Amino acid sequence: MDAFLDFLRFERRYSAHTVVSYQTDLRQFADFLKASYELTEPADATHPLIRGWVVALMQQNLDPRTVNRKVACLRSYYKFLMRAGRIPSNPMLRIKAPKMAKKLPEFVAEDSLNNLLNSFEFEDTLAGRRDQLILELLYGTGIRLSELLGIAPDDISPSARTVRVTGKGNKQRLVPLNPALLAVLERYQTRRSAELGALSGPLLVTDKGEPLYEQFVYRRVKHYLSQITTSAAQQHPHALRHAFATHLLSKGADLNAIKELLGHASLAATQVYTHLSVDRLKSVFDQAHPRA
Repeated sequence: MDAFLDFLRFERRYSAHTVVSYQTDLRQFADFLKASYELTEPADATHPLIRGWVVALMQQNLDPRTVNRKVACLRSYYKFLMRAGRIPSNPMLRIKAPKMAKKLPEFVAEDSLNNLLNSFEFEDTLAGRRDQLILELLYGTGIRLSELLGIAPDDISPSARTVRVTGKGNKQRLVPLNPALLAVLERYQTRRSAELGALSGPLLVTDKGEPLYEQFVYRRVKHYLSQITTSAAQQHPHALRHAFATHLLSKGADLNAIKELLGHASLAATQVYTHLSVDRLKSVFDQAHPRA
């Protein structure tokens, strides 16, 4: 298992967050095998034993997406064992993942979000300017939370109006910055320099100058978005990424351009936003067409 996790880190170049998720899934699987079948080596698990774990997960009423992620972890694990010559056959070949209901991403309404960003009076303190920058970066660039946390001061190029972000698989891309976001960034950097000295380490820090972490950003984003929406699904950082893509598409942006901005590996991942656009078109049609 350690060799597999090293393979994910150094050869597949998975993010630290993904590696931790795979490690947790494998430990849960190993614990299940030991408790249910007294089997101490996951590499020796057979198809019926693995299927028993999947059934046990479903009986816990877990979200099918969670179960699918755990099944995907095992698929990668046993493929790795096959390539390494550790097992004679792949026990995952007949394992079927549970079906998932198609769920469209939640996003914050454009008018509500613009009102928040344009009208809210953020305090002229390190905390206030940082919180404003978090919201502006997530919505203004569509980057992921992990990408936000990884931005360093040197990744920002004010003259080129771009930020370099490191996405999944350690792939880097340049994302443009709008003038309003650059102004927010400058105010934050001025305040940070005044309170904490020279800029070093990650761009975004806590009030004490320590690197931000996921739960911190979740709490700050929820604090502000809860003022404009009552939907819990719209009060997290990823909802701003969805809003970025959806609002671009509704304004006529090219789908391939949105794909590049989001850092998607394939267009299929981006096409979910076309469904949101069609729903909006239907709504407008129903309200406006005389025969509708």
